[in-house]
Amino acid sequence: MATSGGAETVSDKDNPQKLLLQLVRHLLHKAPDEDVTVQYQYALRLISSNFTPTVEGDDFQVAQRIRKKLANQSRVEDAAKFSELYTKLKSKAELKNKWAILYVLMTLAEDKRPGRDKSMEKMRVFWQGLPRMATSTPYPSRPTSHENTTASSDESRTVHQTMQQTYHTQSSGIGSGLSSISGYSQSEHHPSATGYLTFPGRTPGAATHYGVTFADDNQTTGTRLARMLTTADSQQSQARSRYITPAANSRALHDSEEGSEVSESQLVRDLVYVFQGIDGHIVKFNHTEDAFRIDPQVVVSKPMRDLTHKLGELGWLFKKVRRYIDNRSQDKAFGVIGQSFCAALQQELTEYYRLLAVLQAQQEHETDQAVIVEPSETLSLIRLKVWMYEPTQRMKYLAILVDGCKDKKGGALCSSVESYTMHGDPAVKSLMKHILKVVALPVRSMLDKWIYEGQLEDKYHEFFVASDPTVKEEKLWHEKYSLRKSMIPSFIKMDQANKILSIGKSINFLHHVCKNNEPIKGRSEDKEEEVTDRYRDTEMLLDQDLDGSFQQVIDAVYQDTSKRLLHVLHQNFSFLEHLKAMRRYLLLGQGDFIQHLLDLLESELAKPANSLYLHNLTGVLETAIRATNAQFDDADILHRLDVRLLQISPGDTGWDVFSLDYHVDGPISTVFTPQCKLLYLRVFNFLWRAKRMDYVLNQVWRGQMANAKALKPIPELSPVLHQCHILAAQMIHFVQQMQYYINFEVMECSWDELCKKVTAAEDLDHIIAAHEVFLDTIIRRALLDQQSRPLLTQLRAIFDLIIQFQGTQETFFKSSLDELTLRASYEKQIAAKSEQGEWGLSQQEEEDERRRKVKFMREVIPTNRAQLKVLAKSYQDMVQKFLVSLTEHADDNLRLLAVRLDFNEVYKAKEPKLRSPMAFKKTKKVF
Repeated sequence: MATSGGAETVSDKDNPQKLLLQLVRHLLHKAPDEDVTVQYQYALRLISSNFTPTVEGDDFQVAQRIRKKLANQSRVEDAAKFSELYTKLKSKAELKNKWAILYVLMTLAEDKRPGRDKSMEKMRVFWQGLPRMATSTPYPSRPTSHENTTASSDESRTVHQTMQQTYHTQSSGIGSGLSSISGYSQSEHHPSATGYLTFPGRTPGAATHYGVTFADDNQTTGTRLARMLTTADSQQSQARSRYITPAANSRALHDSEEGSEVSESQLVRDLVYVFQGIDGHIVKFNHTEDAFRIDPQVVVSKPMRDLTHKLGELGWLFKKVRRYIDNRSQDKAFGVIGQSFCAALQQELTEYYRLLAVLQAQQEHETDQAVIVEPSETLSLIRLKVWMYEPTQRMKYLAILVDGCKDKKGGALCSSVESYTMHGDPAVKSLMKHILKVVALPVRSMLDKWIYEGQLEDKYHEFFVASDPTVKEEKLWHEKYSLRKSMIPSFIKMDQANKILSIGKSINFLHHVCKNNEPIKGRSEDKEEEVTDRYRDTEMLLDQDLDGSFQQVIDAVYQDTSKRLLHVLHQNFSFLEHLKAMRRYLLLGQGDFIQHLLDLLESELAKPANSLYLHNLTGVLETAIRATNAQFDDADILHRLDVRLLQISPGDTGWDVFSLDYHVDGPISTVFTPQCKLLYLRVFNFLWRAKRMDYVLNQVWRGQMANAKALKPIPELSPVLHQCHILAAQMIHFVQQMQYYINFEVMECSWDELCKKVTAAEDLDHIIAAHEVFLDTIIRRALLDQQSRPLLTQLRAIFDLIIQFQGTQETFFKSSLDELTLRASYEKQIAAKSEQGEWGLSQQEEEDERRRKVKFMREVIPTNRAQLKVLAKSYQDMVQKFLVSLTEHADDNLRLLAVRLDFNEVYKAKEPKLRSPMAFKKTKKVF
């Protein structure tokens, strides 16, 4: 040993710097004069760093890892040779840290980068991780005495220069480089800076000043290197807790169960699993609290526990969303829209998985034994809370969305998602709009198929258009298709939904009912490519408030389809001609035909209803057609006109059961439905009865005019005839006013409105609606609705009195004419005997004649006069009651009818209710 300044120095043979330099040159096969400064610098940093080994201080475990590594590389001979060398190493009792030697050699031998040649393969040991060894904290210099330092050789100068460079080089190790090994603090003031290792002239005692105690001189080089690598100061303990491996994690959990506190890195590692809804070693899901909680047996500080529980909320939210996706994805009844919703949620979870992959990669990077990471770059609970704030908020709104969409499907699901887009936070609004855009894609696809092809691809009943496959073709328009109001998405308005329904119905009506499969022209002529593309992306569906393109598309398709349908209906099926035929024949618009039919049917319909035969009535109908202008109508229309007998009740005559009928089929039956046919039948019966009253009164008037002169020889009949004339005039006035009201104010006005609406109709629904309004108006104004049932009953009673008056007058005229015949016969008998020169009649014959006249004057005339008087009184009472009811009706037209019926105020003078200003109190309207 050489001494200098009274201190024992370390020989060159045992100098750690020279030993390390020799090891570097040996591994790289470098000559003594070649420069290995860079590699030596890296080796020095590697030895002076605070890496915590991933295994315990057990040389057997390290040896096992080396053997396994060689076996995996198919290096069987090397594995056998290593076993032999390991046996020799174990026999060296003077080596205290055999596992450290093996661990250093194993670490130096690991190289994951492909080498270019053998020399590069050996040099890459020192290049690995060099860019990551830079640090922003310069290492402090250590004081030394230049007087006690000597440079005995070129090697010592090289080592000295290298150490001077090393102490001023920046490193990114977890520890503080050499200062962490030496225990040197910047608070110590020394005049100069040199290396921490012993230079020539430094004594072993001086080395203990920096916290490193070297072994005796007889210790081997491996022992010194192992001590330098595994020096366990306070900073190494912190590094060990900060970078724990999976194997060490289980050991730490075992230690925590024994009372030691769990490190933050263990909680961070568990939270990465919790973020995926998976239980960790420490943080597990508590079903009682329905949340992720730290095991109560584990010792954790309260701030770390609270922060961990707060971060565990993200795992609970993820688990909620994940459970919804898993459950609904397997449910086939959830439908295509529901699966799109699950796909949108899965997209969000995929982005979330990417974030978790980054976190996991960061953890693996930190636990890699060959990598040194700054404390500012490690994962901590605070940093994790900051990083996961935005994902937590995003997942929270996904969970809220999942709760809001529970038990919903189809269009209702779209409406629920759309409601969450009305959010003030732009980020949340953007998220919900993205999900809604994905969910609305199946709606757009179904919509395309429906409005362009008429096909309803809705296996799971999600679309807002419903179809009933059991409905036959003749009821296709009214019953086969309908709207599911609960499935109409909120971004589609009700009028748009009705148009969409009408478009598809029109296409199917053309194909299946009209048997017209020609393409609809002009459908896509006005479409722009840009508009179509935006429509395909559902943008037009979702941004209708900003852009009216979707409404334009729907309107264009609606107009083209409806125009095509109406054209086929008018041109191919003569809809207007059939509508006019219904007006002429069932609503008695063909006057000459109806009048001639009444004349021909008078004798037949006067018979009891059960004695009528349909073929006889059909023959009369054909006769009336051939004798009037009806013969010039289209043959198809005349072929559809037929006779129909209603259900017979006891005491009915032919007038009560006779009715005309008009057969409809094909597309026109969509407008003239069976319900409409029943309404036509009710209106026909009412008009037929009113027409009969007019016909009867015409006969009464002709009878009066014909018999007035004939009965002049009987002056006693003048009061009765006068009474008949007055009552007949009242009845004629009443019936004529009713006829005028029905034919002009009801029929003609309603028919004119119908013609205007049919001409201006945009689709078949408008025609059907106009036709229904036409019939409803007639039913209401013709006193056939439920509200006017009392009025109709009174009117029928008045009509019955007219029929009774006809019978009474016919009986009176018959009796009067018989009396006139007897008197004429008596006069002829007197004249004949006088011509023969005889006396006129005997006294007995004169007495018989006188008694007969007296009987006629006392029995027949008073009886008929009394009957007429009672009949007149009944008629006036019924009309008066009818007028009062009219004045109380809500319809203005019916109230005006009461004024016309009592034009000379005869009934008003008799009835106080008609004179009272409160007569119209029940008719006041509230606006």
